[in-house]
Amino acid sequence: MKILLTPTGRRQFLDAIAYIHRDRPSAALSFRQKAEKALSRLKKFPESGRPLPEFPELPFREVIVKPYRFFYKVKDNDVWVVAVWHGAQLPDEPEI
Repeated sequence: MKILLTPTGRRQFLDAIAYIHRDRPSAALSFRQKAEKALSRLKKFPESGRPLPEFPELPFREVIVKPYRFFYKVKDNDVWVVAVWHGAQLPDEPEI
């Protein structure tokens, strides 16, 4: 199983790192390492993230790496990160 990011997921992840980096470069590095570790666990346990509370009927799950939420979907034996949102944001319904 591989962890892949959609173009939107990749852009949002990089934007989050850049935003944190502006004020605290060391915190940006720490966040990136925590996120990569959390996402890496999905290789063995792809269903370990929780269903999206806002959209429980959709086939998406999330992993939280404070203060961000990583939305993902398991498809064809891969984990696709489709979005990365700050915890204070209200998410739009992810596109299937």
